[in-house]
Amino acid sequence: MQQLSEKTIISRLSDPATRHQTFSYVVDQYSQQLYWKIRGIVVFHDDADDVLQNTFLKAWKSLDDFQGKSKLYTWLYRIAVNEALDFLRRKKNQQALSADMEPHLANRMMADEYFDGDRSEALLQEAVATLPAVQRTVFTMKYFEEMKYSAMSEILNTSEGALKASYHIAVQKVTEYVKSHS
Repeated sequence: MQQLSEKTIISRLSDPATRHQTFSYVVDQYSQQLYWKIRGIVVFHDDADDVLQNTFLKAWKSLDDFQGKSKLYTWLYRIAVNEALDFLRRKKNQQALSADMEPHLANRMMADEYFDGDRSEALLQEAVATLPAVQRTVFTMKYFEEMKYSAMSEILNTSEGALKASYHIAVQKVTEYVKSHS
């Protein structure tokens, strides 16, 4: 399928005759971007794959609720972030991340066939993984994606001031972690 405009995609998603084919196009267009956004939050490949699948399932079920007030990608991104945060909450309820597990995070990341960074990148990712879910999300969006607070505010539905505070605290924690594990 050729490159489609946002308006065309939304129109075709509204039409039952073209909805399935157009949604497949949306999945093809946005999977990789959303995967890396999710991966920055949940850290591990298998978890990111599961959350990505849940993101598209939720989007499919919610297509009739999409009103076009935001761009399609922003809507999908918001679903992905919420799904990733929900995943982390469920995972935290199942098993709390204990301090004695932290040293193993870098080894797990280095062993992940999809991780292509070096030891310092693994240490940074390990530090980010120890952050609480919201701080991890804000840190990932700001540091790795260089997203503006206004865009983050729209996606996370919170104030820019709260996001700035979360980012500042996250930076302090990451810095302390990296210093103490270097």
